[in-house]
Amino acid sequence: MPRRNLIVLFVVAVVSLICYQRTPRNRYGETVARAIDLVARHALEPLPTEKLYEAAMAGMMAGLDEYSGFVPAERLQRFTEEIDQEFAGVGLEVRRDEKSGELIVGSPLVGSPAQRAGIRAGDRIVRIDDQPTRDLSLDDAVRLMRGRPGARVTLVLVRPGEEKELVVELVREVVQVDTVLGYSRNADGSWNYLLPDHPQIALTAISSFGKETAHELRRVLDDLSARGMKALVLDVRDDRGGLLRAAIAVCELFLEEGVIVTTRGRSSDQVREEYRAQGNAPFAHLPLAVLINGDTASASEIVAACLQDHGRAAIVGQRSYGKGTVQEIFELEPGRGALRLTTASYWRPSGKNIHRRRDAKPDEAWGVMPDEGLQVVFDAEQLQRWRQSRMRAASPALPESPDDEAAEPFVDLQLQAAVRHLLERLGEAPARRASDQSKTEPAGAAATAASNDSPQGDAEPQ
Repeated sequence: MPRRNLIVLFVVAVVSLICYQRTPRNRYGETVARAIDLVARHALEPLPTEKLYEAAMAGMMAGLDEYSGFVPAERLQRFTEEIDQEFAGVGLEVRRDEKSGELIVGSPLVGSPAQRAGIRAGDRIVRIDDQPTRDLSLDDAVRLMRGRPGARVTLVLVRPGEEKELVVELVREVVQVDTVLGYSRNADGSWNYLLPDHPQIALTAISSFGKETAHELRRVLDDLSARGMKALVLDVRDDRGGLLRAAIAVCELFLEEGVIVTTRGRSSDQVREEYRAQGNAPFAHLPLAVLINGDTASASEIVAACLQDHGRAAIVGQRSYGKGTVQEIFELEPGRGALRLTTASYWRPSGKNIHRRRDAKPDEAWGVMPDEGLQVVFDAEQLQRWRQSRMRAASPALPESPDDEAAEPFVDLQLQAAVRHLLERLGEAPARRASDQSKTEPAGAAATAASNDSPQGDAEPQ
């Protein structure tokens, strides 16, 4: 047989094999399409084809792990904005008041259109353009205030203690969202990082890990070093994570050498990628304590675990959440949304798995545990009061409510424990255990500002 014929037969065989392997997948795809068509034509209560498609995609992803999912097209842009840390809007952090249901300004972002227009923390937003806000969800309010740069939006506000409505017209701009927060805000919206009772110790809180987080933290720490900072509390409580690369970059600020994290694929005994410190850590010798709690997850757990395994930082607070998986975003056809798919697990430098399985028991190894003697557990009431206190620290102009006046000032015992440890490192305090919880130490009041990723979910930047 001529050689040319042999080549033709070989090519046909390969193509046939490929078609055979793909046939089952195509058949399932055809079946899903037919099911959507049948429902659209015959269901008693029909839905638009777009909604049926989204429901089918969401149902498929629900069969995977709890962190995989379908991102509809209308949410994809906002999802990307959160990662990129910028959006087009007016620069307001807003929340929904639990009691009144009103939309309240938490704080205007520094340099934003809202700040330049004189909008203040505590102002109530009663209308966005001609849309009343009382019956709007927080997501709908976000959508109305964001938009194309240069486009105008009108907010109708009522200031605390006043009855007259204030009408403010704003022009939307690209707004940069900070993820490195401080201890409290100044009147101009900037952050205080040095603790008032211990000005040689700074507190920086990371709300989420975005593209600019490590650069933000570096700028803040450079400035604080010039102002005499001798030790740092890195607060990742209620930080639900973000970008793996951002977590690695933060670790590289404090760690000169060694493994930061490894990722593994379907075969958990085979390392897929290993990330190591690059040897140029600018704060490698800065005394450091990391605050964690039960909602410290994912990227923030990578940072805590890395610094703990290398003995680089003291870990203070309570056991972290235990999310040790990596998600990637796969965009589908334009206008069809994206898949958020778990593709790998990450492991700490010690070789231990951070991830907590659905059936995991408390005595099993998962998450990040505080160092011995530095575990300080908040009960549900303390956790709620801490979240309220940090929200108020982020919005110092908010008026006090009768409940606030009657309540005792909140004492952040987790922060106190971290400060005591650092004072010991600096040789400025006698050694004591966190469980002593001595009330002779300054309380330090609230810890950080409200995180966009925190579980209470009542704050959004616009």
